[in-house]
Amino acid sequence: METMTATVERITANTRVPAAATTPDVETTRQKATRYIFAGLRLALGWTFLWAFLDKMFGLGHETAAKNAWINGGSPTKGFLTFGAAGPFQGFYHDIAGAAWADWLFMLGLLGIGVALLLGIGIRLAAVAGGILMVMMWTVVLPPENNLFMDDHLIYAGLLAGLALVGAGNTLGLGKVWAKLPVVQRLPWLK
Repeated sequence: METMTATVERITANTRVPAAATTPDVETTRQKATRYIFAGLRLALGWTFLWAFLDKMFGLGHETAAKNAWINGGSPTKGFLTFGAAGPFQGFYHDIAGAAWADWLFMLGLLGIGVALLLGIGIRLAAVAGGILMVMMWTVVLPPENNLFMDDHLIYAGLLAGLALVGAGNTLGLGKVWAKLPVVQRLPWLK
């Protein structure tokens, strides 16, 4: 009993304890806090994607007026790619602005990534798709307005990778349940 107390005291004093002295099934306060912080970031980023979808779909008036909503015949890509594109990829983005296939891919991406992040399922797939989408959106506005190269799109892409690496869907999400599905066990990239 005395050894157990000494180990607990050393851990709470925030000193390094040899790996053999720790029990792998015991979660430290720091580990638990980290899980919840990443879960919170996952939920926040999921809402960011889902909100963009909802606003563009229904024209909720935040960034998209009702008359320009996708459901009312507007294009979710036309305005940004026509008027926001600058830099070396401007011609490419002008060419695809308002194309039906671009609108569909963009909207399905926003919806799928947002729902996956909010539910904590398919985080790996959402991270890859979201990372690609974020890097593409970054290339639309090169160079960024407030920095030589860095902007929020690259930070979101990095965060998505981190969420997948730490299994952020397992806390405050359905990640553990999702991982037990036979199809996900057969195809682990669906985690």
